[in-house]
Amino acid sequence: IVFTEEDKYGLYSNLLFKYFLAEGVVCGHDLFVASAKEHPDNILKELPAPLLDDTYRNKLGEEATAVKSEDFQDSMKIAWRYQNLPKMEASPTTSTKFGHYYDVSKTMSPELCQSIKCHSFYLPEELSLQPKMKTCTMNSAYRKLLQSIQRIIYHEGFDGSDPQKKQKNILRVGIHSLGSLLWGDDICSSGTPEDVHSLTKFLYVLRGLLRKSLSACIITVPAHLIQNKAIMERVTNLSDIVVGLESFIGSERETNPLYKDYHGLVHVRQIPRLNSLICDVSDTKDLAFRLKRKLFTIERLHLPPDLSDTVSRASKQDLAESAKLLSSGCGAMAIGKKHLDF
Repeated sequence: IVFTEEDKYGLYSNLLFKYFLAEGVVCGHDLFVASAKEHPDNILKELPAPLLDDTYRNKLGEEATAVKSEDFQDSMKIAWRYQNLPKMEASPTTSTKFGHYYDVSKTMSPELCQSIKCHSFYLPEELSLQPKMKTCTMNSAYRKLLQSIQRIIYHEGFDGSDPQKKQKNILRVGIHSLGSLLWGDDICSSGTPEDVHSLTKFLYVLRGLLRKSLSACIITVPAHLIQNKAIMERVTNLSDIVVGLESFIGSERETNPLYKDYHGLVHVRQIPRLNSLICDVSDTKDLAFRLKRKLFTIERLHLPPDLSDTVSRASKQDLAESAKLLSSGCGAMAIGKKHLDF
């Protein structure tokens, strides 16, 4: 389970959600898209267009050139301690490609989407098929969603306990904005929800389904609206990967010159540790993202060291706090690529 904490306006978390689905289309995986807000068919129509083989070099050549020039400019202004880091590759085109790259300025062709099998779950349509039934274990929306996922896993041949007769494939499950009021859950609108354990029970059963099937799941949740921190702790423990996106839109950092090159921060809350009872907690605290014309990029956060009079006192304090975080995080990111492109 990949648990994604949505940014305040859901702009960038939706983009990651669509990247996950787009990668499934390109790899030929089956998709299951669930939403209570936007119809899954509309989500599939907005998937970013893939850039395959030499198309990436041709269409994004200017992006690679821009990255190199930005890296050169950054090397002139970043703190001296960054200069001792090993030289990183500026462009993914010169390294072994992992996954695929996508152009966010274009949408995927309908022919490519139709080449794979996609299952959709639109909550308003599902509730209209059957009257609401309140149970003591879980609300009706979560229960219907679990039944739908379980039916597809068993009937479409993704059950790991049952030998597959056809060619093996992977099911990618995407659940959009889980826990919101549209799902019939009040954890985002009340500090003391009526059914405080409903979401926890759903994730517990979902995790059991995924563990014994050939499937992976991404879930976006408006975590900034959940007032009960105990719920977030339980949800984190039931997830394998937890990533939070913090957008600068509407915040003081949007106009702060220290963060002018970025659009938000990436908080890695938890990463999985295989064959272990505990989950690893990443100490990487210096990741930021920015949305370019065609690419969504996650990079190490480089802040300028200049504390001139043009920078406000609040900005200086912000920079000092960020420097403390960077001191523990940069060591973990010193090996590998300089940034991640999608």
